[in-house]
Amino acid sequence: FNEFLLQAFADTRQLQLLHFWLFLGIYLAALLGNGLIITAVACDHRLHTPMYFFLFNLSLLDLGTISTTVPKSMANSLSNSRAISYWECAAQVFNFNFLLPTEYSVLTVMAYDRYVAICKPLHYGTIMSSRACVKMAAAAWVSGFLNALLHTANTFSIPLCQGNVVEQFFCEIPHILKLSCSDTYLRELEVLVISICFALGCFVFIVLSYVQIFTAVLRIPSEQGRHKAFSMCLPHLVVVSMFISTAVFAYLKPPSFSSPALDLLVTLLYAVVPPTVNPLIYSMRNKELKDALK
Repeated sequence: FNEFLLQAFADTRQLQLLHFWLFLGIYLAALLGNGLIITAVACDHRLHTPMYFFLFNLSLLDLGTISTTVPKSMANSLSNSRAISYWECAAQVFNFNFLLPTEYSVLTVMAYDRYVAICKPLHYGTIMSSRACVKMAAAAWVSGFLNALLHTANTFSIPLCQGNVVEQFFCEIPHILKLSCSDTYLRELEVLVISICFALGCFVFIVLSYVQIFTAVLRIPSEQGRHKAFSMCLPHLVVVSMFISTAVFAYLKPPSFSSPALDLLVTLLYAVVPPTVNPLIYSMRNKELKDALK
């Protein structure tokens, strides 16, 4: 195929334009929120700490994720089209499978950062040194890149003969695999198993980190100390919970739950909503970030 046909949000012109303006508002909010965090962390020396370094990385990834899916969908609604070229589709698959796992890895590293800050405060400067932080961030980006390379090469080497209609508003591996000719998709399933094992490993690491954190926090004698420690972890915990719960529901929901409308809604919840609300969650109760932005 030279092109694929993506799922449209609406059939009538009025609803297509409504979808365009809604997505434009969401996209501009994501650009503004993440752009402000990137600028604040880069320009304010008070925010040159491990926590804000990883938040800087998270904002970059959020910008990349929403820029992979939303602009093409907006352009199609505006031009009353569903088409996406073969190479644009391959680029979407690569970027999505690069940025999302990298974000998950960065969130895992951020859980470790919170664990060290609360459970080993005296060794924090040594363990979370600038060099260590750069190495951890680089490992997250490289692992995401290799994951994307593996998945994209595997997916687009499979012969497709079930038409060219992708039942999603952007190119996503499960929906492209539905177009495969035969059992060749089993090769991609093997790669998916590796990714699931990696995701489970990160999940277990995050859970264990928070078990240790909550155990340490409950031992703090003063109520003010406990409140400060909890408020330090709360934004990260909310973002991780939202990220994992929506992705798990999207990929592991039973087939009986599946319908085009529900699939679209769930995809919006894990691909479009988090990049937009993450800056809000992190800055809502963060005095340092608010001061830097002012």
